[in-house]
Amino acid sequence: MNNYKNILFINYGGIGDEILFLPAIKSVVEQYKDAKITLALEPRAKSISSLAGYIDEIITVDIKEKGFKKYINLLKFIFEARKKRFDCVVSSGKNLFIGIILSLLGIKERVGYNSKTGFLLTKKIPLIENQYAARMYHDLVKPIVEVEYKNPQIEIIGEFYLDKSLEKEGFICIHPGVSKMSIQKNIFKCPKTPFWINVVQGLLEKEKKVVLLGANDDETLINEILKNEKIKNNSNFYNYYKKTKSLAEMAFVMKNASCVICADSAPLHIATALGVKTLAIFGPTNEKKLTPDNSSNIELITAQIGCRPCLWDKRICNCEESKCLDIDPELILSKIN
Repeated sequence: MNNYKNILFINYGGIGDEILFLPAIKSVVEQYKDAKITLALEPRAKSISSLAGYIDEIITVDIKEKGFKKYINLLKFIFEARKKRFDCVVSSGKNLFIGIILSLLGIKERVGYNSKTGFLLTKKIPLIENQYAARMYHDLVKPIVEVEYKNPQIEIIGEFYLDKSLEKEGFICIHPGVSKMSIQKNIFKCPKTPFWINVVQGLLEKEKKVVLLGANDDETLINEILKNEKIKNNSNFYNYYKKTKSLAEMAFVMKNASCVICADSAPLHIATALGVKTLAIFGPTNEKKLTPDNSSNIELITAQIGCRPCLWDKRICNCEESKCLDIDPELILSKIN
């Protein structure tokens, strides 16, 4: 084994992707305790550093810019990375350009998935997609570590104020949204607003304390929920939308919950990494690739139709009917005692 001192990881995607990538980084940290760890990612995911204190530096690369700006950003990243003199780079990308970009970084040890440009890598890893994504990412570091895979875990840096009544009794967190970027791509992974209203109302009727969470991308959906007077004026309802100012603060609230209810989105992966009981709603995406197969904390909620899952394996956006998202709220409510 080499004794790496300055290691660069590259993983583009949202917060959920970064959480799934953490086991790979964590294993390297455990193997090379004195190494500096740098993670290159998209600006939208930079707050992952508040959930992983072992990442020493974050480099943001906006690869979603349109036109030439995207390539200018990549060139800036290449020049910045070359100055830092990394001795190893691990990249999760499967695009054929990844091999070219890694070779331009001037880093001696280049680890990535095998592709048509795999000959430019020093360690080519077979891409096995039919498994939990965190394990798929961890395959990348197997040639450079002797540490066994562990499911994602996060470390919350700092604390957040909870209402005193929530500290004394158990409460249920609901995060009803998904990223706006996925919606713009006609990728719908979340039931529509009436479903969430019925779930919240049903929980309140069971006299459960309900905490509503969300980020800026969820504004439209949450505002629709808040129009419901029976919900808004219930003393057991707590609106924490925009009250949590960071990813770490939202994770702190979720950690203290008795249960988290969410769709296939970043909060699902946060709850998974926290080990919190989670009711996870899946529509067109494949739950086998997005949840660990050995977790007793996650209960999957899906529509029983034969055509799901289809997203990514058979299509790149939802079908017009999206019957996989027609889920009865009672499926959720029946799981809450």
